[in-house]
Amino acid sequence: MKKKYILGATALAASVMISGCKPIDEPTAAANADVPVPSLTTMEMLTESLTDADTEFAEYGEPVTTSETAAAETAEAVPAGGDTEPVQTAESTESAATETETASRTETEVRTVGVESISLTFYSVTLQTGQSKMPIVTMSPENASDKSEIWTSSDTSVATVDNMGKITAVSEGSCTVRVTSAQNPEVYADVEVTVTAGVQITYIDGILVVNKTYALPADYNPGVNSEAQAAFDRMQADAAAEGLNIYISSGFRSYDYQAGLYQRYVDKDGKAEADRYSARAGHSEHQTGLAFDLNSIEESFAKTKEGEWVNRNCHKYGFIIRYPSDKEDITGYKWEPWHIRYLGEDTAKAVYDSGLCLEEYLGITSEYAE
Repeated sequence: MKKKYILGATALAASVMISGCKPIDEPTAAANADVPVPSLTTMEMLTESLTDADTEFAEYGEPVTTSETAAAETAEAVPAGGDTEPVQTAESTESAATETETASRTETEVRTVGVESISLTFYSVTLQTGQSKMPIVTMSPENASDKSEIWTSSDTSVATVDNMGKITAVSEGSCTVRVTSAQNPEVYADVEVTVTAGVQITYIDGILVVNKTYALPADYNPGVNSEAQAAFDRMQADAAAEGLNIYISSGFRSYDYQAGLYQRYVDKDGKAEADRYSARAGHSEHQTGLAFDLNSIEESFAKTKEGEWVNRNCHKYGFIIRYPSDKEDITGYKWEPWHIRYLGEDTAKAVYDSGLCLEEYLGITSEYAE
């Protein structure tokens, strides 16, 4: 019923508007003379009726689109400037997401560079109980993002290893120490470790013996012997009373210090020559804390007033010239007129009076095993 009413009203409105806009011929005018022409008030009423009809029509469930509404919708759909934006479809959205994910993954792969190999400065080592050694580790490639190391020992009762790679011998036996890349556990390197019994300190006739045959443990670290230092102080004072100046130019040396010193001499003169005037680590009398080098470490020291005085008098204070000029084939070292060794006054006097070197006096050798 509402639809019919609306259509009728619309037709009537159209008729009225046409009548007012087109010229009417005389017959037609006469025929319609009896039809009342709507007044302004009637037109207003008709407009209101149409408006009410639009409202009712909308409420009835069918949308009404006016020219103004269509224009507004068109304005919203077209951006400023008149360019029409492409319609965003599900396929294009999915494609954009895939491209973003791929770019993100590629960027991550560029930032993360994995460890591919591990190299060490040594892959096998023989240690005596108590000794320690640490290989230098190189992980490749150089720009690997994580070079963290994981260290393990196959048998901690034989050798332990800390998180820096320092291997320490515990007891006789063999084991494997492994360093693994924390980033890539499939990459690792092994060190085969052999542990032998520790070096024992050797005393012969109450004398601590250290030479090429007899060694000291790496951890033997007594420092300067206080009795030897006191004896030297007395000797220094008596020499000063005679106008002479004697002093210690090198005293106690640790195992590690001697190792570095000996290696520098090897690098400079070669191993064979270095063995003539420098002791290998563990074989130096300086590690006992009982030996001193005096003044100038040159053979010319023997011809100085101080050198001559020491040669004649040091036994009175408990010292001997440890490496005499004509005993290299027995002591294993060249003449060192500056090197004195403390034995105690009685023993030093006995060795001095015998005219023998210490090896001859004790009946021992001085030769490296290899």
